[in-house]
Amino acid sequence: MSHLEAPTAGNVLLRRWESASMDRVWLRPGDWYTPAAEAVTEALAANLDAAPAVYRLGQARAAAGVGITEAIDDVGVLFESAGYGSAPVSFVRALCQGWTEGSPDVTGPPAMKDAESGLGTSEYLVQRLAEVYGAAAREGTRVPRTHALIMVDVSTGDADPWKRMTRNAAIGDALLGAYGPGFPIARLGNGLYAVLVARDDALGEGLAELRNHISDRAVQMRVDDLLRQPPRVWVESLPETHSFVPAVIEGFQR
Repeated sequence: MSHLEAPTAGNVLLRRWESASMDRVWLRPGDWYTPAAEAVTEALAANLDAAPAVYRLGQARAAAGVGITEAIDDVGVLFESAGYGSAPVSFVRALCQGWTEGSPDVTGPPAMKDAESGLGTSEYLVQRLAEVYGAAAREGTRVPRTHALIMVDVSTGDADPWKRMTRNAAIGDALLGAYGPGFPIARLGNGLYAVLVARDDALGEGLAELRNHISDRAVQMRVDDLLRQPPRVWVESLPETHSFVPAVIEGFQR
């Protein structure tokens, strides 16, 4: 590729970063390169303040439709490739701020996937519950007896956008790791998440295990100071009919 031809220290780092990102975190190889990525590596190689370039990188990632989780993971790979243990907080903040301001304001159908956490949105959860209630009506069962929501609250009450995004990325990773992709999991608000599960004898027993899994994953990702400790995890009952579900979900978001 032409952007890798110049034998500069910045381009050497760029090659190393791109290769490592493709192997470990990046989902679509064709949309990784952006001039902002080159500006970041040139600044690092020259021992200059790379935060402005990282900010522009965040803007470019958002404009390309890249989720904040993938963008943060990618920058983490960059700093590992550059010989650092992890990305400095100031650079993660710059990335998140750029990503927020670079996100397109698009009107249209409700989004089904939350970009910050990689989980579903509240609209996604309402839709999945409509399927559950529909199946229950056909089978002659009652959803409050067969299903419930496991609620997870890790919010600390802060309004800092980079902390919010980093926290959502970490909890999204933890919940997907605990339940697996495709499982009905949604982010409902700042630090609040819901998992649709079947009611069975193991429902209550698994809460402590889930709480510990979230805490352990947060420590591994070095974001435990951004989470409520310990996380709040509880079981929430579902209403008798789906017509009440949107109001219930909206109530969680207040």
